[in-house]
Amino acid sequence: MDKTKLQTLKGFRDFLPKEARKRQYLIDKLRSIFELFGFEPLETPALEYKEILFGKSGSETDKLAYSFKDQGGREVALRYDQTVPTARVMAMYQNSLPMPFRRYQIQPAWRAENPQSGRFREFLQCDADIYGSQSPISDAEIISLTNYIFTNLGFTKFKIFINDRKLLFELMTFASIPPELQFQAISAIDKLDRKREDEVGVELKTIGLSDESIKHLFHHLAESKPSENLLSIIKYAKSLGVDEDKLIFQARLARGLDYYTGTIFEVKIDEYKAGSVLGGGRYDKLIESLSGINIPAVGFGLGFDRTIEAMEQFKLFPEEGRRFGSLIAVFNSELLGKSLEVTQKLRDQGIQVETFPDETKDLTKQLKYADKKGVKWFIVIGPDEAEKESVILKNLETGRQEDLPLKNLISKLKEG
Repeated sequence: MDKTKLQTLKGFRDFLPKEARKRQYLIDKLRSIFELFGFEPLETPALEYKEILFGKSGSETDKLAYSFKDQGGREVALRYDQTVPTARVMAMYQNSLPMPFRRYQIQPAWRAENPQSGRFREFLQCDADIYGSQSPISDAEIISLTNYIFTNLGFTKFKIFINDRKLLFELMTFASIPPELQFQAISAIDKLDRKREDEVGVELKTIGLSDESIKHLFHHLAESKPSENLLSIIKYAKSLGVDEDKLIFQARLARGLDYYTGTIFEVKIDEYKAGSVLGGGRYDKLIESLSGINIPAVGFGLGFDRTIEAMEQFKLFPEEGRRFGSLIAVFNSELLGKSLEVTQKLRDQGIQVETFPDETKDLTKQLKYADKKGVKWFIVIGPDEAEKESVILKNLETGRQEDLPLKNLISKLKEG
């Protein structure tokens, strides 16, 4: 292959260590928070039968999912999101799982959409859901989890916008919008956060709404108040630590997916311009539509790439610019055994360390390697050091170098 043609597919990415480390940091933080709230891990296959994935998330799924026939002639599709596959799991294994079931899932998904800031064709999806409960307590727990995630990632200025799909359908009825046009109208309303009212009005007219219906719809959106159910959820969420000023009722919040039946919400970070970083809601009929088994559900999907981008914008990664780990240089082939011996002693103590894997390279080249990699400690054991059981220890952050007895090396590195 011509090397000039080597490139990734549009919307797909490589992650070199610097980026991959940030992604792993966020994954580890999310996993620990999910489990703090009692959520259990779940994994599903990348491929599902096309008939399971299609028609459950709205017409957008049909357009954007990667689908094809496999070698056995079966119609299959790559996972578009994790909600529908998990609904299948719930229908298949409901008797094997504790109900209500709290699940989190961190796996890649694929969408054939135009790449843009914070959106890619292959992306990591992070979901958390509670299955088997219709209580507003479950909705409040999900909102509290949402709040805890962004607070503990270091964000101070973000809002959780919340609405109820039932309110939206009531507004549709008040505005005399026929049932067959209501989902299209909701999809149009969902664009009000990035389009002007008159622009959305044009789209509503295009799908067949009258000027009078559009006028009434916008009026009712402006006058709408939270439902009793939403007020209960907000009350419980506040008891679970969510600040009142973080929760914002927004009647025009619609969420585009057809399967939402009640609560819907989104998280937006102040001064982050790419859009919402998390969205979710209640979807009590999805599992029943797949299997005939009635299992209510509420949860969210976190925008992993957008959250990374926002953390970079606000400099919330603790490892940014920091050096870490140790490199033990190889002075020569005769002293290689000593370097390997010390490497193993450090690893036995849980200290991150590597031995330079080429005894023919001089110390200058080994030092350049350590510097480029971002290693903090450069350790040399020469003939004199081997004889007196010591090391030369250089801190590549400060440039400070010292002779250190080997017996003190472990405590020194653990101190940082």
